[in-house]
Formats: sequence, C-alpha cells, structure tokens
Amino acid sequence: MKQLATPFAEYSQKYDNIRLEREDGILLATVHTEGKSMVWTSTAHDELAYCFHDIACDRQNKVVILTGTGPAFCNEIDFTSFNLGTPHDWDEIIFEGQRLLNNLLSIEVPIIAAVNGPVTNHPEIPVMSDIVLAAESATFQDGPHFPSGIVPGDGAHVVWPHVLGSNRGRYFLLTGQELDARTALEYGAVNEVLTEQDLLPRAWELARGIAEKPLLARRYARKVLTRQLRRVMEADLSLGLAHEALAAIDLGMEPEQ
Repeated sequence: MKQLATPFAEYSQKYDNIRLEREDGILLATVHTEGKSMVWTSTAHDELAYCFHDIACDRQNKVVILTGTGPAFCNEIDFTSFNLGTPHDWDEIIFEGQRLLNNLLSIEVPIIAAVNGPVTNHPEIPVMSDIVLAAESATFQDGPHFPSGIVPGDGAHVVWPHVLGSNRGRYFLLTGQELDARTALEYGAVNEVLTEQDLLPRAWELARGIAEKPLLARRYARKVLTRQLRRVMEADLSLGLAHEALAAIDLGMEPEQ
C-alpha cells in the first residue's frame, strides 16, 4: 500500500514553533519561539494547525505529549502579526482557525498535556487533551479575547463551557478570570498538579502506560472519549469564528461622528 502521509523524518523538521521528538512511539511536541516560551503569532497559529494534521496522519504515533518550554506555555501574543481589518483577512483566519482545533481533535491517539507555566493565549488547546497535567506555576486565562473587546469565538466558546460547565465557563470567558493550577484542578480543567521537576517525568510515565495498550484500544478510546467534543466543535466552531470576526472588524472601525 502506497504511503501518502508525510514521514516523521520530514514533518518533524518542518515547523519553526513546534519541536517534535519521538521515542518508542511516544511523540513529544514542544511549542516554543526560538527555543523560549511560545509567543502566539499568526505563524504559530497556522503551524499548529498543520502540525496536528501531520501528527494525526502518522500511525506510528502511539501517544502524544504536548508541552511548552521555559517559564510559560504561551503567555505572550504578537497582535502585529495578525491582519484583522477586512473580511478577506478574517476569511483566512477562519479557514486556519477551524483546522487548528479540528485537526487537534482528529489525532486518534491519546494526548497528554504537560502545562509547564502560564497559558493565556489559546488555553483551550492544552485542556482539550485527554489528560491534563499542570506545573504549580501554571495559570489559565483567555486573555486576548473578551478582555480585549473581542468575542471568544475561535473555540474558546465551545471548550471552556464543556470543560468547566456552562456557568463557570461563561464566567471564565466574560470576566477574564485567571485560574491558578490548584483552582483549575478543583474545577476539573486539570487532572494533576505537580512540581516543575516532576511534570514531564509524570507525563512520560502515563504515556508509557498508554503506549503499552493494544493499537485499536488506544485509537478507539480516543475516538469515543472525544466524540461529544468533536460533535459540538463541528456544530459551533465556524459560527463562533464568524461572530468574532464581525466584532473585531467593528472594534477597528472609527466611530460615527
């Protein structure tokens, strides 16, 4: 049978903002910016979308560990890297934005997030994992959206009410609430809180246990356990992105005199 998926040796060298390493079928995906904590940019946004696709298509991946580097998972954003002024700009963002989270959900093996520090830009990405581990220094906040006058529509509106429950999720998004690791654990967004030193070893311990399970057990467990989230994402992601675009374009308009 002809191999059509991109080989690991090729896609592992493809992305500037994701370092990919694999050992015994366990894929360690580390997000970064020039070796330091990730700064959210349009390039990082698009790279993650296509990297998740490559990971999903590689059936040699048994388990995925998603983590960051440095003191933060992703605590900075470069708004200047995004074009947000016109419908055509937003058409591109909506195109890539749908792929970002849908491609993440298309990965058919369990994902373990090891959140190494604060994540205020797209914190829905790590909490969509099947197991979420957090360092004691980790915090979660949807910073760039409603606190900046933008609709939290690019998946945040789906994920946070799903993870926290409807009332807590809406409060989180509308107030700019910052959850420390212990509160996130109490609310169910995080499964374990560990020291920075113990975070990755624990992720690898869990990953090795999962990797030992039969192929179809691993893949089909991921499929059935994410079915509800995939169904809601399919129904509501594009609608949220469209409303986010309208509000953002309105925000950039000069008020009428």
